[in-house]
Amino acid sequence: MKRISLLGSTGSIGTQTLDVISRYPEQFQVEALAAGQNGDLLVEQANRFRPKLVSVSSKELADAVAPRLPAGTAVVYGEQGLIEAAAHNDADIVVTAIVGSQGLKPTLAAIEAGKQIGLANKETLVSGGHLVSAAAKRRSVQILPVDSEHSAIFQCLNGESVKSVRKIVLTASGGSFRDRTREQLANVTVQEALAHPNWSMGAKITIDSATMVNKGLEVIEAHWLFGLAYDQIEVLIHPESIIHSFVEYEDRSIIAQMGLPDMRVPIQYALTYPDRYVSPVQSLDLTELGKLHFRTMNFDRFPCLRMAFECGKTGGTMTTVFNAANEVAVARFLAGEITFLGIEEVIESVIGRHQPVRLPALEEIDEADSWARLAAGEIRV
Repeated sequence: MKRISLLGSTGSIGTQTLDVISRYPEQFQVEALAAGQNGDLLVEQANRFRPKLVSVSSKELADAVAPRLPAGTAVVYGEQGLIEAAAHNDADIVVTAIVGSQGLKPTLAAIEAGKQIGLANKETLVSGGHLVSAAAKRRSVQILPVDSEHSAIFQCLNGESVKSVRKIVLTASGGSFRDRTREQLANVTVQEALAHPNWSMGAKITIDSATMVNKGLEVIEAHWLFGLAYDQIEVLIHPESIIHSFVEYEDRSIIAQMGLPDMRVPIQYALTYPDRYVSPVQSLDLTELGKLHFRTMNFDRFPCLRMAFECGKTGGTMTTVFNAANEVAVARFLAGEITFLGIEEVIESVIGRHQPVRLPALEEIDEADSWARLAAGEIRV
């Protein structure tokens, strides 16, 4: 029996994680659930899975949900509540599926508590990769990737030495606007941007997919997860999202991981590793597909990916600032304050003003994050 704490239980990854858990009640037990504002769904989840602890964003929401929780389930709130859900319980595995940089502190707390990490929050490594990597090494904690691309690389590396890797290639669907020119992006709507062709995801990550920021965050995450130089990481567009990523070794052999685009596969693999369980996902029929397509990445068409590589190579707080500026820019786009192309303008302006700290402490990461958010909110584009 594996005991699980799930951070971000009401989001897209969180609900799919609970779907996987529900299929194997003899194998998994939910110890804690953490959510943000969706109290109704959290109450529904708590009554189904009966965790010992739930965490919400505020005291007001905690007071509202408390009478509706099952007997024996405690409720906490705020940043400290999130850390308690991550670290102060009997969980073996903490799945971090929170959206954004708020996942860093609870992930660090879980690592210090010796919990295995199922990482679905790429911003954790983007903002504090050096801290997370050092803590995981010191505490002998394994970080299992949940993102489909990183899970693919992880699987392709099984039984192999990272020293023999020539490069890894992360595939990208191209997002909602992969077939549009930059000129055609000037007046796209929020609704158009949220119409991802392959994956069912939350609003923020869907916009990030369209701008290619999401792939940029994955590049930075891959650098920390697998200990590879940025020159060993490539991205190409693969519209079908069937090959989730692949590894090329020094002997020029290529190992790829394939399957239909369904997040329950990498989620389940992180939960059951090193075992593989029966999946609810359909089998891939290559004869039905007929052919797969690939395109070279165009950094002029997707400048946010170029900026991500540049920030990653600079390192320090520059990646924190890149992520924070994007989070604010996406929120402003979703609110109708800026255009779609304004997202990249905001990011480029903010990172252009930042003087990075090379090996930041957690407090310096917080300071850089706050500064970037303020700057990104004030820029007029």
